[in-house]
Amino acid sequence: MHYLFSIREDRLRSVIKISKLILYYAQLALSLQLTKKNYMKISKDKFVSVTYDLNVGENDDRELMESATKESPLQFIFETGTMLPAFEENIKNLEAGSKFMFSLTPEQAYGEFVEERVVELPKSVFMDNGKFDDEFIVEGVTLPMMNQDGDRMNGSVLEVKEDVVVMDFNHPLAGEILHFEGEILDVHEPTQEELAMMSQAMAEGCGNSCDSCGGDCK
Repeated sequence: MHYLFSIREDRLRSVIKISKLILYYAQLALSLQLTKKNYMKISKDKFVSVTYDLNVGENDDRELMESATKESPLQFIFETGTMLPAFEENIKNLEAGSKFMFSLTPEQAYGEFVEERVVELPKSVFMDNGKFDDEFIVEGVTLPMMNQDGDRMNGSVLEVKEDVVVMDFNHPLAGEILHFEGEILDVHEPTQEELAMMSQAMAEGCGNSCDSCGGDCK
């Protein structure tokens, strides 16, 4: 009896020892995986989450235009055409926790202000069921439009006259130097859910939460 009990006790100790080893290596593998994720650098097709403040203007005469916070960050998939190339170039190879501060010239961002992009359109363009919508088409509103080639563009209503609507098809930040300052919150391989979310956002409009970072919408 004592001999059999001793054998069973030795086997139990071996099982416990093996279990501890398995648990140790599992924890080690998880630690290595988390470390790899935490130190992943921004590169093509990575899911990126950032905070930022965007100011425009020169020297002390700067104006805060928009912000992305930790509670509502800018999220995008890197180098998929949704962001300004110059914006992406300035955060490339950064990792979670990295801070950034840079400026983009009009040539790197949305170009100079072009007078020819301010046009007068006949009110008939904005008719709905034969009636001009004077409650919606008002000064200051931005409208999604499409040209004869089928290209999408946004236009701002500058003035509503008797027969025409004065529209500005320059980007709202055309001619401005953009000053960005922020922090990288997260960098990882996108999940299927995140890929679907980004695809849906692209299908519904021009991109993402950063109105002044996106590359497709004018």
